[in-house]
Amino acid sequence: MIFTVAIDGPAAAGKGTVGRAVAAHFGFAHLDTGLLYRAVGALVLKGADPIAAARGLVPEALEQPGRRSPEVAQAASEVAAIGDVRAALLDFQRGFARREGGAVLDGRDIGTVICPEAEVKLFVTASAEARAGRRLAELVEAGHAASFDSVLADVKARDARDSERATAPLRPADDAHLLDTSELDAAQAVAAAIARVSAALGQ
Repeated sequence: MIFTVAIDGPAAAGKGTVGRAVAAHFGFAHLDTGLLYRAVGALVLKGADPIAAARGLVPEALEQPGRRSPEVAQAASEVAAIGDVRAALLDFQRGFARREGGAVLDGRDIGTVICPEAEVKLFVTASAEARAGRRLAELVEAGHAASFDSVLADVKARDARDSERATAPLRPADDAHLLDTSELDAAQAVAAAIARVSAALGQ
């Protein structure tokens, strides 16, 4: 069976949590496409050319430690705005999406660019304040020093970069289901997503 679930949304809205849970529930493969850009960003921080890094990316690079650091996140956002980097990673993502057995991909342009033919499209969002609070909790838990105001400023700056870039800007697909998690906990958000996928599967 080929069945694709495309999950898009801004940083810290919960799309990764939802994507992993949906994939586990239905036995689908899961790809956090943000890791592709984080892997490229990490290589750029080490001096690599972003386009060459994207073209030569290997799956093992996605599993390297340190991919969640603020520095790598910043670099990922910057390289993601480069059209040639996005083009280099396109085939990798599309091949994963249409693999046998079902796939869930989460990112920022899955439903609009990578998989416009996806059987289910979700746009997971939340207020900037709610997302900043979640990101701050993640950073503190990982041992990074940060303040709410600085994280909120970073979230808003990243939103601007993602939504205003010329190539594949962040926006909901016309046929995407909007899932606002501002007032939802993880279990509620996951339940809503699973219900949507189950309906599409006729379950």
